[in-house]
Amino acid sequence: MADTSNPSGQNLGFTEKLKTWLSWSWTYIWALWFAMVLVLIYVLRSPLKLQETLSTASVFLNTLTPKFYVALTGTSSLISGLILIFEWWYFQKYGTSFIEQVSVSHLRPLLGGMENSSSAGLFSANGDAESRQSVSECKVWRNPLNLFRGSEYSRYTWVTGKEPLTYYDMNLSAQDHQTFFTCDTQQLKPEDVVMQKAWRERNPQARIKAAYQAIELNKECASAYVLLAEEEATTITEAERLLKQALRSGEEGNYLLQMHCISLTVRPDTNVLAYIKRRLAMCARKLGRVKDAVKMIRELMKEFPLLGMLNIHENLLEALLEMQAYADVQAVLAKYDDISLPKSATICYTSALLKARAVSDKFSPEAASRRGLSTAEMNAVEAIHRAVEFNPHVPKYLLEMKSLILPPEHILKRGDSEAVAYAFFHMQHWKRVEGALNLLHCTWEGTFRMIPYPLEKGHLFYPYPGCTETADRELLPSFHEVSVYPKKELPFFILFTAGLCSFTAMLAMLTHQFPELMGVFAKAFFSTLFAPLSFFIDKMESFMPFSFWYQLTRI
Repeated sequence: MADTSNPSGQNLGFTEKLKTWLSWSWTYIWALWFAMVLVLIYVLRSPLKLQETLSTASVFLNTLTPKFYVALTGTSSLISGLILIFEWWYFQKYGTSFIEQVSVSHLRPLLGGMENSSSAGLFSANGDAESRQSVSECKVWRNPLNLFRGSEYSRYTWVTGKEPLTYYDMNLSAQDHQTFFTCDTQQLKPEDVVMQKAWRERNPQARIKAAYQAIELNKECASAYVLLAEEEATTITEAERLLKQALRSGEEGNYLLQMHCISLTVRPDTNVLAYIKRRLAMCARKLGRVKDAVKMIRELMKEFPLLGMLNIHENLLEALLEMQAYADVQAVLAKYDDISLPKSATICYTSALLKARAVSDKFSPEAASRRGLSTAEMNAVEAIHRAVEFNPHVPKYLLEMKSLILPPEHILKRGDSEAVAYAFFHMQHWKRVEGALNLLHCTWEGTFRMIPYPLEKGHLFYPYPGCTETADRELLPSFHEVSVYPKKELPFFILFTAGLCSFTAMLAMLTHQFPELMGVFAKAFFSTLFAPLSFFIDKMESFMPFSFWYQLTRI
């Protein structure tokens, strides 16, 4: 083993050396570029007539009068003073320099600065934890409330002619099904081989045909019934019937394994049963049997406690909110809204909804501005700020500022895909709580005054990952406009100051180049500007006698 691993280690070392050499060469490439420019200027000195140009420039500089230098100095002083006043105002309001902020956030990436270089200095103590967190935040997760393809996604396609799912999303689902329903043993059953091919098929009819082939090989093939419930069933009732058949087949297979003294931890049978029971609970929820759905989900969480990665608690939260069992929702949040557990939009926004529910019916922005926020209102606002910082895309969907689409089968936490999935299932719960959307509308934009730029340290969470937009474009259909991270807009005074400085510099340059023409323009401008005032004075003089104005001047 040592001999076989040695060449790979040598290749890895050579690759690292090559990368190091390339990075070093790029660091000093500017010196080579500067030398090439000097050589090019020397070669082209005759065609470019550099000597004549230098002579003309020296003559021009010698003919400049002291008035030009006075005007230039005055203009520079004016611009410098405006910049100084603006910098002081910006520092007093935002606590940082505007020029430094622009340099770090905008100019540095354009000049080739690394995004993680600034954050590395900020988090040197917990750099490993941050890198792991950023990787997990860019990970694609299975949507815990994903719809049925045959009875829900296909209906959308029949009505609109648009495909709600992307090939990337469906390919991820196929990989999930293969790893979730396939055994790790050396030999697969014939029906398992057929189902492996079925999950990889892109054509829905080919998948359904393969599922029927697996049933012909084994009438108790649970995964085949699962595929038919997902793909072929055109109603939730029909999907529930097929899932019940799959559950009977799966339980019978487990019973046979017990009879042969095979371990109950065989992964495919356990996973199939967990998947079927979860989908049955979702069918009960969709058909209005919410209490049955809650009971099934609770039993599922007790029976399969190790499958917490599937986020089954989010199904429970949504069902409890439908029942308006807010005390039970709070109990679930107390268990899963922990600092050591990964967050989600469902966790953060449900917590904000419960705190907003206590004050939203009596909340008024005018009254709050007069008397200030109470403790309960402050807790609700802080919860909304926390939720918006985790996923800033959700409020636009909840407030119907942006149209919703069917949620994808996979989501990216803190991304637009997660926002679509959350708002699709939870908007009704926000509308049911009186005043909750009004409180969200009045407070969510204030979060962006607390959140720094995405490349810097966040307020309550890690910096917003930059990979979300690219991944969301792969998960969401092309007809949907992907929401990107909301940048803080520059205040109007900043834009006004920048425009004023630029306009002053342009006037100084034009006045120096065309003094007579600019004088004519200046006279015309001021005469037009003061024309209404002159007209008013003439009317007043014609209305009032001249002696009256004379007496006023004598007072």
